Amino acid sequence: MRRHILKALAIGMLATVSGGISSVAQAETAAEFYSGKNIKFIVPYKPGGGYDEYARLIEPYLEKHSGARVDIVNISGSGGMKGASEIFNAPTDGLTIGIINGAAMVTSELAEIEGAAYKVAEYNFLGRVVADHRVLAVSTKSGLETYADMLASDKPVLLGATGLGGSTYVDAVILAEVMGNNQKVIHGFTGSSEVRQALLRGDIHGMWGSWGSARKGVKSGDFRILVHGDRNGNPNTADVPTVFEFGQKTGNPDHADEVLGAWEALSLVGRPVAAPPGVPEDRIAYLQTAFENAMKDPEFLEKANQAGRDLSFLDGAGMKAIAKSATELSPDIKALFVAAIRGEL
Repeated sequence: MRRHILKALAIGMLATVSGGISSVAQAETAAEFYSGKNIKFIVPYKPGGGYDEYARLIEPYLEKHSGARVDIVNISGSGGMKGASEIFNAPTDGLTIGIINGAAMVTSELAEIEGAAYKVAEYNFLGRVVADHRVLAVSTKSGLETYADMLASDKPVLLGATGLGGSTYVDAVILAEVMGNNQKVIHGFTGSSEVRQALLRGDIHGMWGSWGSARKGVKSGDFRILVHGDRNGNPNTADVPTVFEFGQKTGNPDHADEVLGAWEALSLVGRPVAAPPGVPEDRIAYLQTAFENAMKDPEFLEKANQAGRDLSFLDGAGMKAIAKSATELSPDIKALFVAAIRGEL
């Protein structure tokens, strides 16, 4: 009887050990998990815009380097917040990612705009596609040759902007708070393209916006870039001064540097691709590697160049640091930005 019991125990122990070995042997790697799966790639705007184009440029290369199929899904609404919230609150299996409008999502979060159902710094970032290089473009017929000319102007310099709280408006009023220049912001334009048309007509003197939007006007000789917002310079505007140089000439250079640093962080968030919080770390690491390989793929780089799309890749860890710096502001700096976002400046 005892012999039978010992035999049964031995068989049970062997089965347990074998089962353990089997489960270890069958443990699924992230690469195996993604092989043949479908990844939902959310674009928070309608088809045809810049965000949609970037996503569709990346799609085949993300498929190539992840082993998964990537399906673009456009979820527009609330200025990009609907799609951003959809990404943030997606299932945590790692099969939903998306591109977001970093600066707009940060400002909506700071001002606690209704519909901002996310925390930018809590996304699992795969990396950034491009930063938003901010520039002040003026008409070549405006009479303004340099940013110093604008700061010294006795007459109000007319700057165009979209709605209150939009990036073109926030840029203009935040810089005026730092520099103390004489300006009037004409807001209410339906979009940046409409502001540029007013600039071409001579209805306004200038506007803040992205280098990508101003580049065509600069090439044609209609626009001149007076100043830009990258502390360390940018190859697109190599001969143009940065606002940080002028901030050091103000009455309170330390305060100016703090405000300008927070403002620059909005631009540096740029257009990142992210997954929701809570996705297993090994899957995020795998997606980050796949995204980086896609962004550095020579064929992708050539396609982006042919499409005239700028790129400034930053990895997931770098994006996490920038997102934190853009959202974790000191109380007085946050109050200034919230006032700008709400149109109170």
